[in-house]
Amino acid sequence: MLFKFRMLNLLAHRFSPRITAANASHRFLYGNPLCTTVESPELPPWLKFSDTPTSLDAESDDNFVIPSLANWVDTHILTSKPKLPVQSSKQNSIDHVEAVSTLLKQRYPSPELVAAALHGRGFQPSSDLVSQVLKRFSNDWVSALGFFKWAKAQTGYRHSPEVYNLMVDIMGKCRTFDSMWDLVKEMSQLEGYVTLDTMTKVIRRLAKARKHEDAIEAFRRMGEFGVKKDTAALNVLIDALVKGNSVEHAHKVVLEFKSRIPLSSHSFNVLIHGWCKARNFDKARKAMEDMKAQGFEPDVFSYTSFVEAYCHEKDFRKMDQVLEEMRANGCTPNAVTYTSVMLNLGKAGQVAKALEVYEKMKGNGCVADTPFYSCLIFILAKAGRLKDACDVFEDMPKQGVVRDVVTYNTMISTACAHSREETALRLLKEMEDGSCKPNVETYHPLLKMCCKKKRMKVLKFLLDHMFKNDISTDVATYSLLVSDLCQSGRVEDAYSFLEEMVLQGLTPKPNTLKRLIEGLESKSMSEEKERIEKLMERFLQKQNV
Repeated sequence: MLFKFRMLNLLAHRFSPRITAANASHRFLYGNPLCTTVESPELPPWLKFSDTPTSLDAESDDNFVIPSLANWVDTHILTSKPKLPVQSSKQNSIDHVEAVSTLLKQRYPSPELVAAALHGRGFQPSSDLVSQVLKRFSNDWVSALGFFKWAKAQTGYRHSPEVYNLMVDIMGKCRTFDSMWDLVKEMSQLEGYVTLDTMTKVIRRLAKARKHEDAIEAFRRMGEFGVKKDTAALNVLIDALVKGNSVEHAHKVVLEFKSRIPLSSHSFNVLIHGWCKARNFDKARKAMEDMKAQGFEPDVFSYTSFVEAYCHEKDFRKMDQVLEEMRANGCTPNAVTYTSVMLNLGKAGQVAKALEVYEKMKGNGCVADTPFYSCLIFILAKAGRLKDACDVFEDMPKQGVVRDVVTYNTMISTACAHSREETALRLLKEMEDGSCKPNVETYHPLLKMCCKKKRMKVLKFLLDHMFKNDISTDVATYSLLVSDLCQSGRVEDAYSFLEEMVLQGLTPKPNTLKRLIEGLESKSMSEEKERIEKLMERFLQKQNV
């Protein structure tokens, strides 16, 4: 009942061009010109967008930390430097994970040298230890593979199929495909190790790297490794090709194998989604007709692909036509359909219509789920209605709806966009206390805010926090750090992160290198600038090969 009342209040809001004295004060508080509606000044006590003001000196202090969060940050930094155990097999698993991680962070030029560095340290591998360390170094294949090989050689330990699959995925993610295949061949010598899950990782990584023909060839070779080419496997291939932005290859695969492998409704739905994603609506309709010809009725997934595509095109007239077609054919929109409609209306600036979607959804007996709430929060925050966004966030547990990582990411991103440092960090701590595991997207707005404010101590804390949550620093994160630190004048730090990125075996984007070169030139760091220019030339030559 409470949520219904608040939704009605949300629907009652209209954006007015007039700025009264009351809402002018909110413009000052929230710093967002979009927020022209009067909102209640009372926010949840733990969630204050009007953070404690910081002094001008604090703004320029690298080591400054919000006082109320200083203990959390300092405690984390102190506990992130474990000592390496010496010939001790009685360390608990957490100590060993931290100790192994500390050693691997030193960076080694080859997997063999990584294994040599681990030798004689007293570590005892287990499946949990190996899995956690591999996740932490999932963007550093040299460290990951060296640790993997060292663990395999230890007496009394044997890699599980799950650990092998994780290593296969890491090699595919880092695009070291020859080594990935070597692992698959090694697994094939162990009975029952190569499964559809293994080949799914291989196919998805090849397709994501735009190696579409190689992904198809991997499917053809599945029989060599004892994996059956059935409908489920074919659907994995079609889905991977569509996600790899080649619905054309997916269509070709269907034509090649449909006489030997039965298709399912999911097969056609993936094709429909792919053609809609490519905005080829004629071929999407043809796939729907083929679906009917094979005895499958289009379902909510089929129609939602059209709804999403027309929404992205901001063609809301055709979107409405598809919704009418759905209902006429006895297919009721689900939460995914309504969420897509609401989100895209909100992005198009039609906030009032977006909020009306909830009433339509409720009228059709469809229950709002976590993604729906997360999108509602996003829309309200984007429109400057921060109090309303906080109210929805607060109401979620009362409605029996779990806040997930996307929900928290939306709130953190909003707080960072309004430079509410304390709020953003408190939300991260709330996730930690509530056992909601963050992902890399959780940290990006926080890192961006720290770069802008030159909060180097908090930046280090966040990178350590990422690592302790088994989140490996990827190309996007390094690119953000280099570019944003250059922008805030911290060119030396940006250069250090670029060096770390290259040592990890990651390839910087040309724009990232260009931005750093400009920053180094502005600081008269000619020697470093020359190194980066040579590095940029080398990467460009590699791309042209």
